[in-house]
Amino acid sequence: GRRGGGAMESAAKGGYVLANLAEVVERVLGFLPTKALLRAACVCRLWRECARRTLRTRQRIAWVSALEPGPAENHALVRALARELEKVHVLPQTVLYIADAETFSGHEECHEQKKARKRNSKETALALEKLLPKRCQVLGLVTPGIVVTPMGSSSNQPQEIEEGEAGFALLFPKIDGVKIHTFHFSKDMKNRVFDESKFAEAGLKNNPDLRVVLLFGYNSWKTGATRFLHQIVNPLNEKSIILAGGQVESFTSLTSENNHAQPGDACGVVGLAFSGPQIQSATVLLDQDVADERTAEAAMQRLKAANIPEHNTIGFMFACVGRGYRHYKTKRNMEADAFRKFFPNVPLFGFFGHGEIGCDRIVTGNFVLRECNDIKDDLLHGYTTVMTLIHLGSTK
Repeated sequence: GRRGGGAMESAAKGGYVLANLAEVVERVLGFLPTKALLRAACVCRLWRECARRTLRTRQRIAWVSALEPGPAENHALVRALARELEKVHVLPQTVLYIADAETFSGHEECHEQKKARKRNSKETALALEKLLPKRCQVLGLVTPGIVVTPMGSSSNQPQEIEEGEAGFALLFPKIDGVKIHTFHFSKDMKNRVFDESKFAEAGLKNNPDLRVVLLFGYNSWKTGATRFLHQIVNPLNEKSIILAGGQVESFTSLTSENNHAQPGDACGVVGLAFSGPQIQSATVLLDQDVADERTAEAAMQRLKAANIPEHNTIGFMFACVGRGYRHYKTKRNMEADAFRKFFPNVPLFGFFGHGEIGCDRIVTGNFVLRECNDIKDDLLHGYTTVMTLIHLGSTK
């Protein structure tokens, strides 16, 4: 019976350590994914404080990718998010998800005898939002095609998925010195003039720390939509701000304002604004002349010349549905491959859409590599690709 007593004694010692020694507890909790960590925080005050400190250090972006079709009733992204959120090591504060339009809302016909139940985009959006933390701001977009880096490593090869089911969710934790917020401007049918006080409310005006604005127009085919987009884009067209984005099929989630009820005929702009002195960013425009490997790589070389630090950085690619493999004479994944060649460890995300927003602009600190000659850049394009890097500061 002697040995049993020894086991109890060491269990008691272990218990003492786990109840009293913060650095040991913190070390152990550090291995847990966030959901398990939040459960552990309920054990006692010491564990709660250790869990809180551990969470605060987790400032790397995480993402969930969906590249395989899901069962008929659910989009692959819903399934991937349900599974992967158990494993992620961040607490998402802002989420940008993008899924393909065709299968998100289930337009595809099913030729079998029993009809597959049509998906409803509102239901799919709610299913995604339900999985995320209550106080998290969510922006969800639906686009004709998807650019996504598979999960697991930021050096995985990004994929351009022009047909078929795909999507991703970018999970931004709370990052010291960085503020990310969503905004939405919809076109007022009555007023032809855009009320610019709305810019200040959205943090897009009188905000010296504003560095990057990603904007997405929806229902761009509506009368007046392009004019409205110009009214939004022109005041933001400044040297110190990087602007990038495109025209999407629709937006499905914007939970910071909980305005799901969009009049079906409205058009407007949704987006994400990134503020913070440590953010660095650069963007290049691949125009119609970029039509082979050599010219695509030359564009990436311009982006590389901005010398944006590559850790804690994400890439965005907003391309026209008219580009992709048709544009490159059946060579698939051309632009994503060119990006990966120059940025081996930066994950790339984005979409194929109905028009692009952006220009060549490389800003580091207060130094602008390309002057704008006081002529406002033209920011709205077709048949182009916008490639953007956003560095969110150095995390440990």
